[in-house]
Amino acid sequence: MWFHKTAASIFGIGYCKGGGTLAAIACCICWYLAWSGHPFPTYALVITGIIIGIGIWAGNNVEAQWGKDSSRVVIDEVAGMAITLLFLPVTVKYIIAGLALFRFFDIVKPFYIKRMEKLPGGWGVMFDDILAGVYSNIVLWIAVIVFHF
Repeated sequence: MWFHKTAASIFGIGYCKGGGTLAAIACCICWYLAWSGHPFPTYALVITGIIIGIGIWAGNNVEAQWGKDSSRVVIDEVAGMAITLLFLPVTVKYIIAGLALFRFFDIVKPFYIKRMEKLPGGWGVMFDDILAGVYSNIVLWIAVIVFHF
């Protein structure tokens, strides 16, 4: 159970006030440090998939003790933030814009995001943030293509 709690809370970030935002910011910092200077970090896609898998697994296991979609579970924010930044240039501008967009979609939960929470166990925990990340990524790409952002 220690592994599941540690992974789900991203090494304890989930225990902090504003843990979801802090986890998303931590993801942004790690993303920049890991992938800055790479045209397309192929490993980022693989690592994002691994985070999603661990999040579903950990979410399923901590639900019995912490309850459904506990605020202590913040691995979903990390997965959503990573999806937001996939395939985009790794610059401070895109990371900050991605963070703002992801938090917007994650908090407001428009366009079926809220419905994803109804999925069972770790699937529901993860998929609302995954969808928020997909929407954020699409909006960023539109900004890149249309507005040359």
